[in-house]
Amino acid sequence: MSANGSRFDGKIALITGGSSGMGLATARRLLDEGASVVVTGRDKARLDAAVEQLNAGDRVLAVPGDAANIADLELLADAIADRFGHLDVVFANAGIGAFQAFADVTEAEYHRVLDINFKSVFFTIQKTLPLLADNASIVINASFALHRGSPGAALYSATKAAVHNLARTLASELSPRGIRVNSVSPGYTATPAFFAEASPEIQASVTVGVPAARLGTSEDVAAAVAFLASAEASYITAQDLLVDGGLITATSAAQI
Repeated sequence: MSANGSRFDGKIALITGGSSGMGLATARRLLDEGASVVVTGRDKARLDAAVEQLNAGDRVLAVPGDAANIADLELLADAIADRFGHLDVVFANAGIGAFQAFADVTEAEYHRVLDINFKSVFFTIQKTLPLLADNASIVINASFALHRGSPGAALYSATKAAVHNLARTLASELSPRGIRVNSVSPGYTATPAFFAEASPEIQASVTVGVPAARLGTSEDVAAAVAFLASAEASYITAQDLLVDGGLITATSAAQI
């Protein structure tokens, strides 16, 4: 358990894409700090395995479903209402990496990536909004990619810029209820998705540009999400928190 072990006592948190990586680490962190958590994922077998790893009994509710499917999100909201009655935290984490030359992006790929990376975030928040308590917190998983242009990342980066702007807009719209909305932007992070999507050459080379001289971990991101979702961040809203080892805002000594 963390040093802040009681920050989420009695709180209910939803984490989409919670079966691995940053989502699973965040579920574990919030459980350690006293929350009950709802985790979602498209693959029921992986979701069941995640619940077994979390080993938190009736403090975990696993709801299989596609975060980009409106009907699945409505079922999710119903399940949360039936089990817990409300939400205090939403971590809209579901998303994918998608990298290819701008000229090669097809209409089908455009819709696939926007559905998973933007539509899922937009409608996860919309469909669970009636369950959110006043003074709740929403955190959206964005990416360092929204802060700079990179070849082969036009579609991916655009979706991440979109979800951060959504965070800023909702921070304004939901402020009368005291609901805070922020995003986190992880840098290169050692997740199953990173190792599946990045070539061995990229995996070996990316830390050269990171002042912290290492890949981030899912636990690094979970700590940032937990902070933003907690009362300690009560005066922080409409912000993007880079969790990137200095990648965007500093120069690595290895590059000098």
